[in-house]
Amino acid sequence: MPVVGLARLAWHLMVGLLKVALLFPFLGQPARERRVQRWSRQLVTICGVSLSINETAQRELVSPALIVCNHISWLDIFVINTIHPCRFVAKSDIRSWPLIGWLCEHTGTIFIARGKQRDVRRIYAGLVKSIHDGERVAFFPEGTTAPQGVVLPFHANLFEAAIEAEVPVQPYALRYLDADGSLHDSADFIGEMTFVDSVIAILASGGMRAELIRLPAISTQGAHRRELAVAARATVAAALSQDADAADNRPVPVPGQSDAVR
Repeated sequence: MPVVGLARLAWHLMVGLLKVALLFPFLGQPARERRVQRWSRQLVTICGVSLSINETAQRELVSPALIVCNHISWLDIFVINTIHPCRFVAKSDIRSWPLIGWLCEHTGTIFIARGKQRDVRRIYAGLVKSIHDGERVAFFPEGTTAPQGVVLPFHANLFEAAIEAEVPVQPYALRYLDADGSLHDSADFIGEMTFVDSVIAILASGGMRAELIRLPAISTQGAHRRELAVAARATVAAALSQDADAADNRPVPVPGQSDAVR
């Protein structure tokens, strides 16, 4: 068991709890986002994960937009926050996770209960307001995690928020790679695996690289939410089926992160 890594991660989580409890009530949104971004970078580094962003499909970030991404692990939120902090929609189960659940709740995560249509409508209205207020909003439209190499169907409900807010959908594709550029299965958070099991698997993995691929934005003008969901899934699935090490598709290291796995 990676005892040292667990101790470092637990300490980092405790520091995060204290900062959120003591500092965040007195900070404006930009200052909060800077601290979330820095703390997330430190967390993924402690987990032995290096970061890269692949911008070959789309150089510039579209903003405002509704950000969507495939879902592999609890780590996905912090990987994306490393690039640009977002307000995430996540399943309500995460609220009960040790430490991480409290942190997510108090840094703006919006929790949604599965199968409750009334909950979806309430959150949808809140998402539109958040986008209009200039916040970055993101969610995982698969609704659950999937093993690497699999992209589940995208649920369409929350895509309506982009249509109502009159902003495009900005898709990302995410994968975790080993030193040879192959998918690293230690990142998978599936089945009966608990949050603690996943943390231990990642810390014991020997290191991995998270690659976040920015894909072309999808216009919502005249679109139906189901069309957007299908188009976004097809775009993400196509990106993940490509060779991660193609010469014309090399990822760019994220500022502040080493190319080497630490």
